[in-house]
Formats: sequence, structure tokens, C-alpha cells
Amino acid sequence: MTDGRGPAGAPCWVSLMVHGPAATQEFYGELFGWEFRPGPQQLGPYVRALLDGREVAGIGRVPPDRRLPPAWTTYFAAEDVNRTAQAVRSCGGTVGVGPLDAGDAGRLAIGSDPSGAVFGVWQAAAHLGTAVTGVPGAPAWNELLTFESASVAKFYERVFGCEPEPEVSADLDYVTLSREGRPVAGVRGLGGALPRDRGPHWLTYFEVADAAEAVERLTELGGHVLRPVRESGRGREAMVADPEGARFALLESRRA
Repeated sequence: MTDGRGPAGAPCWVSLMVHGPAATQEFYGELFGWEFRPGPQQLGPYVRALLDGREVAGIGRVPPDRRLPPAWTTYFAAEDVNRTAQAVRSCGGTVGVGPLDAGDAGRLAIGSDPSGAVFGVWQAAAHLGTAVTGVPGAPAWNELLTFESASVAKFYERVFGCEPEPEVSADLDYVTLSREGRPVAGVRGLGGALPRDRGPHWLTYFEVADAAEAVERLTELGGHVLRPVRESGRGREAMVADPEGARFALLESRRA
């Protein structure tokens, strides 16, 4: 078990916006063993998910007047969210929400990169972000699924200071983003294989003890399997969706 808080410019939090928060809490509570407590309400009803009392994720409600698809959002840590929002705009992205205060927890903005993938920016105050990684039920990895990796990775390099490290492979378009020498996220170029109904988007991987068992449990709870369990460089993983259709991945990490 490790503290999940990384350096500025690295993913520090994941948050899910759905239409039915109560049913969604029940689903993830049963799947990952999460418990919940209220969080900042600046963007509407919001709770933080806890594992053994430590914060791992957030769940909020899509505003009734907005027709947004349920989705997980990856937040990047920033020392100054105002300055980061300016950098997002100057590097070809957009800022759709904020910057604004989230009570005494911190300041946030929600933007999109030049390919249209939505992400968040978090300037911590009382709430530092994800408090634990490396245990079942906690976020394990964040990966951007997009058309091609190189130009979008350059955006995250310029905005957040991420160091791009391209995979040397003829049949794999992949860039690892690092901060202070530590891998913090990935960018996967899928070209025409990118789901047309979704477009470029960030995908959160959650750690599980057993991928096959987690997939079985997920389907019992009303979730959907988008890609069955398969071996990867990180371990055994599956692409899934919750009952409202928000996509995420399950990862049974390969242990050293």
C-alpha cells in the first residue's frame, strides 16, 4: 500500500458524474468495498469514496439540465489552477468549468485537450487527492485513449510538465507520461479503433485482487463487460462499464 499523492502535473484524483448517484454508490460499494461521506457541493450533490477511511474517488450528479454521458474524469495536480487553465487554453485545449473554489478542499477546473478528451485540474488545499494506491478498490493507472499519441502527449508535456516516453514498437502507438522520473499516466493511440460513440477519453484502471472474479461480480451487479479479461504488460485487465454506462478498467496487477 502506498500513498496515492504524486507530484504536481500527475493524476491525483478521479471523479465520476452520473444521473443516479444513490444507485451508483451501491454498485461501487458492492464492487470495491467503498464507503461514502459528503464532499464539496459546489457542482451539485457529491460524495467521496473511502477505503478503510482513506479517500480514493468521488461521485457526483450530472446537472439535470445537461445531457452529459456518465463518465470518470481524471484530475491532474496543479500548484496554481488559474495558471494551468491559461496554459490549457494557450496550448489548444479548452476550459469548460472554473477555475472555482470547492469549499476549503481546494480549487478546480475541468477542461479538454485538443483531441476533445475531458480532464480535471486540482489545486489542493484541505483535500490532497487520492490517499492510497496499490490495494484492491483503489485507482491503479490512468490512460488516455485517443486517435494518435504524439501530438496529444505534447499537450500534456507543455501544460503539466509530463515527460513523454514513446514506446518503441511498430504496431503499438503508446506514450508513457512521467513526472520526476516516475510513470504517472499513459497515452494510447487507437486510430480508427477508437470507439466512435465515445471519442478520445481518459480511462481509469482500478486495482482488483482477481480480475475474473471482479468481472463476474460486476455483471451480477448490473455492470457490462466491454472487453473480457486479457493479459497485458501490467497484469490481467478487463474493460467494463457501470450500470449507467461509465467506462473504466479492472486491473489485477502483476506482482513482482
